[in-house]
Amino acid sequence: MREETTTISPGEIAAQRGLARQIALRPDAPKTYHLTTYGCQMNSHDSEIIAGILRDMGLRRESDQARADLILFNTCCIRDNAERRAMGNIIFTKEIKKTRPRVIVGVMGCMAQQEQAAGKLRRQRHVDFVCGPGEIYRLPERLLHALEGRREAAFARGEDSTLYEGMPVLRKSPFMAYVTVMYGCDNFCSYCVVPSVRGRERSRRLPDIVEEVRALAEDGVKEVMLLGQNVNSYGLDGAGPRFPALLRALQEETGIRRLRFMTSNPKDLSDELILEMARNPAVCPHLHLPAQSGSDRMLRAMNRRYTRAAYDGRV
Repeated sequence: MREETTTISPGEIAAQRGLARQIALRPDAPKTYHLTTYGCQMNSHDSEIIAGILRDMGLRRESDQARADLILFNTCCIRDNAERRAMGNIIFTKEIKKTRPRVIVGVMGCMAQQEQAAGKLRRQRHVDFVCGPGEIYRLPERLLHALEGRREAAFARGEDSTLYEGMPVLRKSPFMAYVTVMYGCDNFCSYCVVPSVRGRERSRRLPDIVEEVRALAEDGVKEVMLLGQNVNSYGLDGAGPRFPALLRALQEETGIRRLRFMTSNPKDLSDELILEMARNPAVCPHLHLPAQSGSDRMLRAMNRRYTRAAYDGRV
């Protein structure tokens, strides 16, 4: 059964930001942080939000993990190699806590939401809290649970099918920005855990995206990368506008000079989107279109729902 999207109210976001300010006043609160990111562009953008929350809490970035008061991992479990590498580095922080026992270790991202990986993390007694990708806004709350030693609350499995606006962002570049337009995935490819860790597809409201991109353009950003697990199915989860209409609105209403987007599933690359890419002067001549396999038998086994001929035709 499809999960209902939970829209987080502005009041709850404000309450978390208020909690962050309270934590900053505690004598036992961390003063510095080190954040390691694994995985895709969506994880990279999630880390920009995490950094924005920590900035609002008064924490300073520390480049040396061994000297940070708060060590965070924003993880990926889509690829086995990324999960193994992250787990190895998470386990290593046990050595840091031997000499600095007050260091707080937190794990965020897909590993925190995936049941098997989260179980492994719970057994690592030096890890203080987890926070899945659908609950980034609750980072202050999870950190408070860790400070107060409330381990059950600090490891509670959170919601994945959430939508929220108004998060602080500490962007890495003044000229290029990531903007997430939709979350989750409905494709259920046989090799992929995205629907179980990032939830089902849910699209942000077009006016909210337009306002965010307009503000970025006014702030000097020249290029925006629109992000989604399957970005060209934007709007298919409701009665709202589809992805080509979003591209047109961004070009006509924001002043942004360059638009890119990823990732696209070949089965959802419509004629309308192809025509909009040709018409729209802001859309860069670039398309990320994963092939996955040239074998129809393998594509069926992967549950990709297109054929080699269909892929070639789209190209």
